[in-house]
Amino acid sequence: MIYIETLEGTRYNTKSIGIIPLNFILDSPSPIHFTEQIEGRSGYLDLGTAFEGRKMRVKFFIQAVDFHDYSLLRNEVFKLFYSQMPFYLINTQEKGKRWLVKTAASYTPERLSLVAGTFEIEFVSSSPYAESVGTTMDPLTFDSDKWQFGQNLGFDIGTEAKYAHSTTTFRIYNASDIDIDPRELPLLIKYQGASNNLKITNTTTGDVWQYSGTSNTNDTIKLEGIRSLKNSLTIFGDTNRKLITLKKGWNDFTLSGTSGSFLISFDFRFYYI
Repeated sequence: MIYIETLEGTRYNTKSIGIIPLNFILDSPSPIHFTEQIEGRSGYLDLGTAFEGRKMRVKFFIQAVDFHDYSLLRNEVFKLFYSQMPFYLINTQEKGKRWLVKTAASYTPERLSLVAGTFEIEFVSSSPYAESVGTTMDPLTFDSDKWQFGQNLGFDIGTEAKYAHSTTTFRIYNASDIDIDPRELPLLIKYQGASNNLKITNTTTGDVWQYSGTSNTNDTIKLEGIRSLKNSLTIFGDTNRKLITLKKGWNDFTLSGTSGSFLISFDFRFYYI
């Protein structure tokens, strides 16, 4: 089955409205290699690699009730895949992952009979990565529809991986296939409690974020993407202007400058090739 989910969270099961997926074909990542040639030197300098967005194709079969219903169902197809705004595409064979897509081009339903037809749509995602349906704020259990095998989540991860801590040393597990950089992917780190010169250190990556000010018991400090906020107001100028990134796998953290009881949490999704 294929689910279509709007940005507002409304989910449609295509099969339940007579639009039956026949296949789901996902293209491989498409690399962009950056190079520089130097006069008089053989070959070139490798300046790194990025990836284009991702393409995928789905062929559908539509089954109407009668001759007149076919045209109505065809119109429902056009409305469902109308792509002025992006939407999420979920292949239930990998129910724990979703793609943010738009319809890439026009398509023409082919009528096979008075009540049935087929069509194939190419979708394009601006990101080369699928994201997890669940976030780290959801329980990491296979009992829900938010997780699946193949997401780098073992049976014991649900008990070992915690994303809210009240101690000054802890570990954060990034189940993604890639590292998470808040300049490119959403990452919210929230500290609630009192502090003086709060410092957050990812000893795995060497990243250090430090705030030269103070916070009280009821204050909330957020590292939201590239922004640093206290009670929704920017404190970027009072920080060392650095960011916290996450390596794939386990990341070891230490805190300093905490005062009394506190809670620090990491809210993000996982990303997959």
